[in-house]
Amino acid sequence: MSSLRLVFCGTPQFAVPSLKKLLSLPEFEIVGVYTQPDRPKGRGQEVSVPAVKEVALTANAEVFQPEKIRAPEVEAQLRKLAPDAIVIIAYGQIIPARLLPIPRLGWINLHASLLPKYRGAAPIQWAIANGEQMTGNTSMRIDAGMDTGDMLLQQELAIGGDETAPELAERLSEAGAGLMIETLRGLNSGKLEARAQDSKEASTAPMLKREDGRVEWSRPAVEIYNRMRGFAPWPGAYTEFRGQSCHVWGRPLTREMCAQEPGTLLEEGGKLLVACGAATVMELRHVKVEGRKRIAAAEFAQGARLQDGERFGSAGLQKT
Repeated sequence: MSSLRLVFCGTPQFAVPSLKKLLSLPEFEIVGVYTQPDRPKGRGQEVSVPAVKEVALTANAEVFQPEKIRAPEVEAQLRKLAPDAIVIIAYGQIIPARLLPIPRLGWINLHASLLPKYRGAAPIQWAIANGEQMTGNTSMRIDAGMDTGDMLLQQELAIGGDETAPELAERLSEAGAGLMIETLRGLNSGKLEARAQDSKEASTAPMLKREDGRVEWSRPAVEIYNRMRGFAPWPGAYTEFRGQSCHVWGRPLTREMCAQEPGTLLEEGGKLLVACGAATVMELRHVKVEGRKRIAAAEFAQGARLQDGERFGSAGLQKT
């Protein structure tokens, strides 16, 4: 059987394990790699090169970085490349419907959830934030909708109780590389059948906004902790203290019921605690006040000279 001609579309680190795996196997021929343009990043606005581009250049693969994949010249380019399949993983652009028929086996996507759960841009983050214990990857053939295409293969992974979004993303991306290889082999042999998604079972995972990271202390401590893990590193978990924004890191405590108002700060045995909803408690580990460095919670408490009944909250200094 001749090698499968592939175009690869991807941008961040999450797509790298699949690209590396495909490049290493002679049964696949990567005829082109599409990724987002180099862009300024960070405070210094230094130009950042996509992780996928770095890998592709190292392998001497041809790289394309169109500003818009919907441009007519890109369509002509793709037709000239004549791929059997196009692998698309976290590319970062919507694929117009007119491009979907170009590869005979379709555009094959690796999505980091067990579809139809968590359709959207941030499935890993929302799975953790919502307290899920299981997640996984789905390979699918994309259509004109948002993650609504027919499913091909799935694999399940357990979510660690303290696992953060970057940690889970790394595990899913590594596992997903094997799933993509299995999917492409199955499609090429004609033995793999696609399955339609049940839209009645669908849930969404929208792109994160800064506001998602605002801590609602009325939530139970475990829920707050799940959101801390899911929204790391951005937008993180932040609150207000004496009129200033500050990011916080902590863990829920298993302890006696706390009768204090949610958000109330408590110092006990050299530890800084916060009262949360449902009479639960969180132990803060680190605090970063806006414009300052991240410090240990005990150091923050010592410097702030907390007053009895003082709370985190948007109104600044609050007392019960």
